Amino acid sequence: MSEPETNPALTDGVLVIVERTVNPYLVCFHEPNGFRSEQIRALRNRLTVMNPDGSARSLVITSAIQGEGKTATALNLAMSMTELQDHRILVLDCDLRKPSVETFLGLNRGPGLADLLQGSTSLDEAIRPSGIPGLDIIGAGSRPKNPSELAASRRVDELLGQLKEQYNYVLLDTPPIVPISDAGILSAKSDGTLVVVALERAARRMVKEALEQLESVGAQLLGTFVVGIRGADPATDERYRYTWDGEAKE
Repeated sequence: MSEPETNPALTDGVLVIVERTVNPYLVCFHEPNGFRSEQIRALRNRLTVMNPDGSARSLVITSAIQGEGKTATALNLAMSMTELQDHRILVLDCDLRKPSVETFLGLNRGPGLADLLQGSTSLDEAIRPSGIPGLDIIGAGSRPKNPSELAASRRVDELLGQLKEQYNYVLLDTPPIVPISDAGILSAKSDGTLVVVALERAARRMVKEALEQLESVGAQLLGTFVVGIRGADPATDERYRYTWDGEAKE
């Protein structure tokens, strides 16, 4: 009989994350030395080169429509950023309708963004360890009746200001752009926006519409990150391999 699934737990005050509860698309957790993780690091490096003085700290990760991989991209990118020296990262789940950050990490749902914006919890209570060193999260929290109004509130600006003082980067996982207005609102409040595009998922016209919406609200568009490329799996192609020669030394 197989062991039951378990969630991360506090052991002697330390959060222990159980590997099989973490979403398999989080390649930087499951395959930190793999080809796909290196592609995430390449994205991280491009973003940090675009931000040499570190002044841009809030980054929206979104997509044209649902199901394109924005949450996986946000969390993988966050994990890769924790590898930078002395970097602390926070992922903020801004999808108040269909939150998924806690689910991807195998965490139970707790107080989060909606509760913060409605004044029913404190920032210290909302910030949670992810189980990955250097990475904290704030979940979506309780389900509000007015998510778009909360996203547009001045409290969001105040919250981002506080978080940017505590963390090197704050990554906002937002709803998709085309069906929901929240992503455009939050992009206008943030320092930059990255759009995840899944090939054969969103039609070209939808991606174009999403980019036009972001432009119309004055968002700082940093670029697109394309996922779902079909063809041979690069991870199985020996030409892409570049492994350690000998043993690593302390």
